[in-house]
Amino acid sequence: MRSFIRHPSNIPIDFQLEELVTEGTDYLKNVSQGGLAFNAKIPLKPGTTIRIKIPLIQPVFQAIGQVTWCRPQEHDFEIGIQFLNESDTFRARMIEQICHIEQYKQEAFEKTGRHLTGEQAAIEWIEKFATGFPGTEDH
Repeated sequence: MRSFIRHPSNIPIDFQLEELVTEGTDYLKNVSQGGLAFNAKIPLKPGTTIRIKIPLIQPVFQAIGQVTWCRPQEHDFEIGIQFLNESDTFRARMIEQICHIEQYKQEAFEKTGRHLTGEQAAIEWIEKFATGFPGTEDH
């Protein structure tokens, strides 16, 4: 059973096609047990090898994947990627949590004016949301 979760839509994801000199920056949509999905302005053909980077995190998350599906949306395309290296899946799930914590930190400031450190935001987010976060218990 695949377990998808919503990813904060303002987390950028960079991609570069291995076969072509095409690249772009779009926004990550979700991460699953074996890959991720993101929205892109251009369609990508299933079977295409793609390099993924999430630059918000230091060190930058990088992985190689393969396009498994491409679904037209109203203004763009939803692209499904399967990681070629199994360890990238777990690393991506950890980054998913970090991105949610960063989003929580931003929302705390926007809604209440609180300036949280990364550690404070992580502690609060873990207390409130970590038990409902699917997919990391297997590792």
